[in-house]
Amino acid sequence: MKSFDFDFLKLSVTDAVDIILVALLIYYVYTLIRNTLAVNLLVGMFIITVFYWIVKGLHMELLTTIIDKFMSVGIIALIVIFHPEIRRFLLLIGKNAFLQKNKAWWGYLFGRKEIERNNLTRIKPIIDACKTMKKTRTGALIVFVKFYDEQFFANSCEVVDAKISKRLLESIFQKNSPLHDGAVVISENKIKSASCILPLTDNDQLPSQFGLRHRAGIGVSETTDAVAVIISEETGEISYAKQGRVRMNVSFGELEKLLNKDF
Repeated sequence: MKSFDFDFLKLSVTDAVDIILVALLIYYVYTLIRNTLAVNLLVGMFIITVFYWIVKGLHMELLTTIIDKFMSVGIIALIVIFHPEIRRFLLLIGKNAFLQKNKAWWGYLFGRKEIERNNLTRIKPIIDACKTMKKTRTGALIVFVKFYDEQFFANSCEVVDAKISKRLLESIFQKNSPLHDGAVVISENKIKSASCILPLTDNDQLPSQFGLRHRAGIGVSETTDAVAVIISEETGEISYAKQGRVRMNVSFGELEKLLNKDF
């Protein structure tokens, strides 16, 4: 009887560590580009690569030469196309994001109630401000980011760097305030900046009643890891945008749970 050699399946400790590190790298890259425009770009590049091998196998010389020229600058094209994602990835490494996540896990294992209580204390001024603005139908866009990218926000925002408070949020979004026309960015338990001009979403499937405020909130959640709370000036309705998706007519109980999870 013919025997099979399975020596190639033998893994050393180094091989196992190598596989785990590659899997972690793929996972973190996936979390960075998930539900962003980068996914569509990546799919497009994959299709072009498959098409290249097909025309090359069929000996279609003209198409092969054209696509080959495009593929020859692939590395440069990747850097240009995925520039925002590369910056975010390096920012995560530079700010020890992986270590912070591990600390968070330990906190959840051994001090979950204390963490949730402290988090709800930080969220309360935001919820209270949203209640007032909903009642008065004051339009607002509040963006929460895990890591504040100064280069991303510096060119279009007024720096505030203040403690989160109900009155400050309400005063910023008052119609007579010079900072009301734009977004407030919250990070590291502070109001980092106000009057921010954000990229608008290209999604053409959104409801017709969504204006610039909603499109900006959805847009920033598509291109970054941010979440956005949007209060409609016309109806007072609260929406919650995350990863390019939006939940409409969010109650204050739901808003508290969402912010407690994401903020």
